[in-house]
Amino acid sequence: MRKVLRGIVALHPASEKRAKPMQLEKLTTWLDQQIAREAEGREHLACIRNRALVLLGFWRGFRSDELSRLRIEHVAVEAGRGMTLYLPRTKGDRAQLGTTFKAPALSRLCPVTACEAWIAASGLTEGTVFRSIDRWGNIRDEGLHACSFVPLLRALFHAAGLAAPDSYSSHSLRRGFATWANSNGWDLKMLMQYVGWKDVRSAMRYIDAADPFAQHRIESALATPGMAVQERPVIALPAP
Repeated sequence: MRKVLRGIVALHPASEKRAKPMQLEKLTTWLDQQIAREAEGREHLACIRNRALVLLGFWRGFRSDELSRLRIEHVAVEAGRGMTLYLPRTKGDRAQLGTTFKAPALSRLCPVTACEAWIAASGLTEGTVFRSIDRWGNIRDEGLHACSFVPLLRALFHAAGLAAPDSYSSHSLRRGFATWANSNGWDLKMLMQYVGWKDVRSAMRYIDAADPFAQHRIESALATPGMAVQERPVIALPAP
């Protein structure tokens, strides 16, 4: 079977499709405006939920299935420091021992404050954190299904005016954080430990280089005296 799959890949090569990294600031700014606008409307709770979902998913690099399984009784907030999240099952937890994650309390774009605001507004005391909300603003008992995150996020990206909303997916949260961390000086080991990657190749698939065409680095070198590309002199050969 492996030989057949390798043969198919060799016969029909194709570039890997990757989710577009999420633009966190633009989306959360739009969500803040919607929350203020819908203060008494049916969409108010949905906007608060979506803001918490986006911020937590981004800063923790969560997958959609991890967000869908998160339960209120497995969330503990430590004031001023952050939030501890426990998931009984994760993709990399083959021994089924459960995994504990830490989400930081931040001065802005804070996932902890956003989640506390959602839980307080919803009045939920147990069960899944992120629930379905009907068109009348009623919170349902069942949580959001993992497969519903992609259409939900794309609808948000479209409404917020982000370009090419269909190029985003639930992996945009994870990839967006990885790209942000890489651009802000996180080394690969720190990033892998924080997100939970055990394979370097898996981690590298999520990281976008800050200067993908190496334009800035090359231009900086060309601007340095003595580093410009020197053209070789043309040597005239004697006539035969």
